[in-house]
Amino acid sequence: MKRILLLFVLISSIGFSQKAKQQLYKNFDKRLIHFGFMLGINSSDFTVVQKVDAYQQYGLLSVTNDAQPGGQLGILTTIKLGTPTIRFRFIPTISFQERVLNYTSIDTFHFPKGVGQQRVNSTNLDFPMMLQFRTRRYNNFTAYTLIGAQYSLDLQSQQDASQNYNNPFIKIKRNDWQGQIGAGIEFFAPYFKFGMELKYSHGFKSSFIQDFTSVSNPINQLYNRGWCFSIIFEG
Repeated sequence: MKRILLLFVLISSIGFSQKAKQQLYKNFDKRLIHFGFMLGINSSDFTVVQKVDAYQQYGLLSVTNDAQPGGQLGILTTIKLGTPTIRFRFIPTISFQERVLNYTSIDTFHFPKGVGQQRVNSTNLDFPMMLQFRTRRYNNFTAYTLIGAQYSLDLQSQQDASQNYNNPFIKIKRNDWQGQIGAGIEFFAPYFKFGMELKYSHGFKSSFIQDFTSVSNPINQLYNRGWCFSIIFEG
């Protein structure tokens, strides 16, 4: 994601350094509603909160997480709120995510060779509701920031599944609410607008379900979080 952020900064500087030229798609900001679609990649993981006595009770040295890549596809609707610089954005999205938890322990009974791993996969229906604050258009370029929240429904959640205590797995809740912030840049073509966007999400509440298995006992809370880089076409 650091490379994507550097690319963002570079493209933005190029956009603002353009010489004055004829504006394309001049009628875009006159319309109340616009539609489009989004293609994106994501990097998802957890904010992990261990129990304070995890070492004393379970011999756990640490629980760390590795962000994993995923993808998403969404349908875009934006509504102008009185002025072209403020818009409401709604993008129902299907996203595919994976998170990996790594356990380092001195208790080889729970984790063979002292190290164990849990993979948590999700297929989400996401419903983000965002306010978009745009700069004024400069030639055929604008930039913007985003703030809002999204509701996520995990279609792959094992919330109600029977636990296998011989081979336990992490359970997370099916429903989640997350806060979101982001930024993006847009380029106008003759008949559509092309944009690139970087967004960060973090859960308001823990999505972790404690069911007292060897893999869940040392954990107190898990919050969903992730980065998303999107390409957006809007007409």
